[in-house]
Amino acid sequence: MLNPQMVLFLCATLFCVGLYGVLSRNNLILMLMSLELMLNSANIALVAFSRYWAGQGLDAGSFSGAHSGQFFALMVMAVAAAEVGVGLAIIVALFRKRHNSDVRAASELKH
Repeated sequence: MLNPQMVLFLCATLFCVGLYGVLSRNNLILMLMSLELMLNSANIALVAFSRYWAGQGLDAGSFSGAHSGQFFALMVMAVAAAEVGVGLAIIVALFRKRHNSDVRAASELKH
């Protein structure tokens, strides 16, 4: 089994790469991909904590202890799927109106 510190370092690295992508990009599709990378790093951390706590014997027989991190990871995946659906709908609406997917053109959707 991997060391929890190494998994958390991987999660922090993935989250920082995703945060840099969100803050530095002007393309909405790349920003959406970076946001998904940040959500995936949170999922890895949730599953890693779940595996670590189940391996320590803390509530190994109950659902709340052993599998709660995996359950929350599934919930984050469901929210991420809904976010992608709404985000892609906004990107398609912006592209139909302005023929580009630049963030600066998204301010015109407010009107």
